[in-house]
Amino acid sequence: MSTGTNGVVRGIQIDLRRLHETWMEIAYPRQRGASDTVLGTWQPNSQSGMALYRLWSALGVPIITFVYPLVLLGAFVRFQTRRISGTAARLGLLGVVVLSLVVWGGLAALARFQFDLLAGGFLAIVIAGGVATVSAALAVGARRVGGRGTTVLLAYPFAMTALFLPPVVAALFSKTLAAVVLPNSTALAQWLLDNALAPVGLAELFSETFDLEGAAYVVMWLAISVPLGWVLGTLVSLADLVRPTD
Repeated sequence: MSTGTNGVVRGIQIDLRRLHETWMEIAYPRQRGASDTVLGTWQPNSQSGMALYRLWSALGVPIITFVYPLVLLGAFVRFQTRRISGTAARLGLLGVVVLSLVVWGGLAALARFQFDLLAGGFLAIVIAGGVATVSAALAVGARRVGGRGTTVLLAYPFAMTALFLPPVVAALFSKTLAAVVLPNSTALAQWLLDNALAPVGLAELFSETFDLEGAAYVVMWLAISVPLGWVLGTLVSLADLVRPTD
């Protein structure tokens, strides 16, 4: 237990040092990972320069205090997404498409025997499956292209779209799903109005402009899935910066 605790404390110390060195490198050269090099960490050679150097260092402390929990969250998200990415890599792009078609095809077949589907419900579930399949394929394709920018801007949002949109589309035509998905979506929309849009003065505008019914639920979740994908991708990028992995 003591060894494990010491390992956690040591890991936190390394993370915080890397974060602080990264902060210092924004304004000064040769800061991150330079202490063990031949040249060593760069420092100013004048009193006024050293005073500014120390002031910049002190300013980084509250910023790092705020950022570090996001690093830990990013490390958790990275662990989960890389498990999924590993499975997708083993299946390949074609395998992901085939698996999605099999799963959604099975759900569509079951939907034929459900009596709570509204008119057009079967077609809606087929469309939802198509959305999930295309989004998953685009997410895998963007991930295979590589590059941090492509992954964050495209792969994560497509993955979130594949996760969120199909249940919402199906809920518009299924009484059982609607009883679960739509009230929770409405509650989430109200929470966003009160806590995200009201502080910036946009809650009244959105309430008067949009009615949350029908296809508006789909638009709402699309509007959530894309920026959420960007946020998760950014958190993973932050974790990669502080805790690089092979």
